[in-house]
Amino acid sequence: MKRLFIAEKPSVAQQFARALSVGGSRQDGYIEDKDNIVTWCVGHLVTMSYPDAYDENLKKWSFDTIPFIPEDYKYEIIPAVSKQFKTVKKLLTRDDVGTIYVCTDSGREGEYIYRLVDMMARVSPDKERRRVWIDSQTDEEILRGIREAKPLSEYDNLSDAAFLRAQEDYLMGINFSRALSLKYAYTVKNYLGLDRCVIAVGRVMTCVLGMITLREREIRDFVPTPFYRVLAKVKARGSSGSGENDSFEAEWKAVPGTKYYGTPALYKENGFREKKDAEELVKYLEAGDHMMKVEKVERKTEKKNPPLLYNLAELQNDCSRYFKISPSDTLETVQELYEKKLVTYPRTDARVMSTAVAKEIDKNLSGLCSYGPVAPYASAIVKGEGFRNIAKSKYVNDKQITDHYAIIPTGQGIGALQSLGSSKGISGDIKRSVYDLIARRFISIFLSPAEYKRTSVTFDRSGEKLFASLKVLDKEGYLKVAYKPAKAESGKNASEEAAGGRMSNEARDYIAGLKKGDEVCADSFFIKEGETSAPKRYTSGTLILAMENAGQLIEDEELREQIKGSGIGTSATRDAIITKLVSNKYIALNKKTQVVMPTFLGEIIYDCVKYSVPGLLRADLTASWEKGLSGVADGTIPRAEYTEKMNAYVKKNTELVKGIRNYSSMTQVFDKTRPFYSKKKA
Repeated sequence: MKRLFIAEKPSVAQQFARALSVGGSRQDGYIEDKDNIVTWCVGHLVTMSYPDAYDENLKKWSFDTIPFIPEDYKYEIIPAVSKQFKTVKKLLTRDDVGTIYVCTDSGREGEYIYRLVDMMARVSPDKERRRVWIDSQTDEEILRGIREAKPLSEYDNLSDAAFLRAQEDYLMGINFSRALSLKYAYTVKNYLGLDRCVIAVGRVMTCVLGMITLREREIRDFVPTPFYRVLAKVKARGSSGSGENDSFEAEWKAVPGTKYYGTPALYKENGFREKKDAEELVKYLEAGDHMMKVEKVERKTEKKNPPLLYNLAELQNDCSRYFKISPSDTLETVQELYEKKLVTYPRTDARVMSTAVAKEIDKNLSGLCSYGPVAPYASAIVKGEGFRNIAKSKYVNDKQITDHYAIIPTGQGIGALQSLGSSKGISGDIKRSVYDLIARRFISIFLSPAEYKRTSVTFDRSGEKLFASLKVLDKEGYLKVAYKPAKAESGKNASEEAAGGRMSNEARDYIAGLKKGDEVCADSFFIKEGETSAPKRYTSGTLILAMENAGQLIEDEELREQIKGSGIGTSATRDAIITKLVSNKYIALNKKTQVVMPTFLGEIIYDCVKYSVPGLLRADLTASWEKGLSGVADGTIPRAEYTEKMNAYVKKNTELVKGIRNYSSMTQVFDKTRPFYSKKKA
């Protein structure tokens, strides 16, 4: 009997054929030799049927036909890929095929892709099915995955979660989009002067639109609050120059025992609400000889450990920040790196490695000895066996891994880097930069922490306290290999942080050499005016992180703890959500800055949802659904229980929308939005 291997896409199937040494000729849609057959899907081959497939009358949108909640869902072959489905079906049902190896992507979506095909092809239950679960596409990993393939039935819970996720998205999309469109679309269409209008709603998409819109409205409603800080300018004694960098600043703060401590005049501990109070303090400090006495000097060494490894969200955020590419472009790039065997599986939420991988991590390091930018560090680590204790570090933790460990370089395929060309608007240089980012983050965990020398000085001036500090990089440690943007993101020198910014060597040495009892003379005391800042708009990268860490958006501490570890969407779908919001024209994405803003249409959709099904905008509710799906996947929540709650939610809220009265008055809500938005450009 032959073995049949079915991958998610042709390029992956070729990797399996190569690893298995399938030397047969390539047929139309598969490769076969005397022992093995390798075939592939082309992404999804099967999809859920629209309501009119159940009943022709459901094609027309009507309040009378919703909520629509089928007892048994219908599926159909996607017409554009029907030819490949027929090929796959024929292979799956061949009498000479004894064992089917499921090699679709190792995750919920990959599981769903195969299970739909298996269901629609009506594969005999007598055929043995085994699941290949791999973390990279190296030959060794593919062969290991095949050797250790488990019965497909062990992934039935994951399959249940996949089907439920699709059904939930389907039910909410069909019912809430129809309900809100029937209720508001005519009003919105006329208000905006559109030819047609559909109010598209999604389980995750609408929640993300809410996050973006709420942030925009916080910015609009924000009223800056001025505050006034008092500082002393001190010139380094014995300084040879006369420039600004020869001085440092000491900042006044209200601390216990001082005149203004605890008074309503303060704005926080280091400023005043009114300028007159700051002027009064300056006048007090200026009286006399300007001498300040060193009351306390504290010196300590601070260590900064290498950050955790990349998961997809962290990588998408950094690529948005450094290279100004979207999350979709980042996923597209890292997927290509994965398929070329350069990195491990990209759709992961974990930022650590597994114990099993840590035991053989020297292989990855050895491969990186031929990657120029990190080669000297990789070679030194391998030679000195600096990887031996990594399994005992915070970078290895099996409990923090669900499906896959963090994204790391395999150490293989280095030669393929130079052949990376432009595709879908992403240049080869950007792709190489993304790989470099991953490689440097990986190498850094084997290096020592960076060490800083911090000097903190407290000055006394007539009973008032002023403070200065200096933080100087003493040992680079992992920073030697850490990624450094071509253009610094901050005006500060990377090796120092001090009040007053950059300083001359004389000023730095002067602060570092101060001791208790010394006296310094302030050149002047002055006021520095500032004002509070509005929240920043999301970028595509920070939005991805906010989606991943949805629990942080929840004020209720108990609820936040309850859904800890659950985000909005998954690592595999978050970029697609942003893309869909852009294509629906609900948000605008600035390609140069990656800043996202709601469009006027998006804000109107937000208001329609807010006054109808507000739960769809709640991060806690959306994250709790995702947590529930995780519970189904790990077997702690029965599929039937989740289905019952899902159906009840859809039915209840669809009926609530149908019962809304005076919805035409929504134009008054839109009028409150429009004047604000007209002042903003996306």
